Amino acid sequence: MSETVIKKVLNVGGNTKAAPLPHQYAGYENILLDIDPSCSPDILCDARELQSLEAKQFDSVFCSHNLEHYFHHDVPKVLAGFLHILKDDGFALIIVPDIWGAMRVAIEKDMDFEDDMLYMSPAGPVTVRDMLYSKAELVESSGQHYWCHKTGFTAKTFVRHLQKAGFARIFGGARNFHVNALAFKNEPGQELKTLWGLT
Repeated sequence: MSETVIKKVLNVGGNTKAAPLPHQYAGYENILLDIDPSCSPDILCDARELQSLEAKQFDSVFCSHNLEHYFHHDVPKVLAGFLHILKDDGFALIIVPDIWGAMRVAIEKDMDFEDDMLYMSPAGPVTVRDMLYSKAELVESSGQHYWCHKTGFTAKTFVRHLQKAGFARIFGGARNFHVNALAFKNEPGQELKTLWGLT
């Protein structure tokens, strides 16, 4: 009798396992990696140090609203770490704020930098300042500077980062003030294409 192999997703900087992952991850084991020990991560690690972990052990990386918390020059280190821990047929789903979308709407609507709401998130209203620098009250209350936003992306620049990192196939775009990228370590097979509705 063959043993069932459970796929594993590394949830990078997710802060909690209570937040649901996209439905495509149903059946995956959710392994939480975080720099903050208070959220009881499975792996306590700075994402810039992912290459210190065992190589090719994860089927996927899920990273939502974490990359913007690193300086621009550190982003290649984090993406190289993703490729390091992914299996050969692995992929990463990465979500970052869409800085161009925020700037465009703020200018078109003549929005106040601090007071006008761009959109409502699960954590509350998000202003232009929040998009660029993170929520000041969160940084203040935590006393941790890793909550600050230190860089930003547009859809075009983010795909370029992923290409430079060495991902073979990238599907990406911007919507609702978010840039979403599905990046494959190698050309995806039909099973993954079907799972994610790719053509």
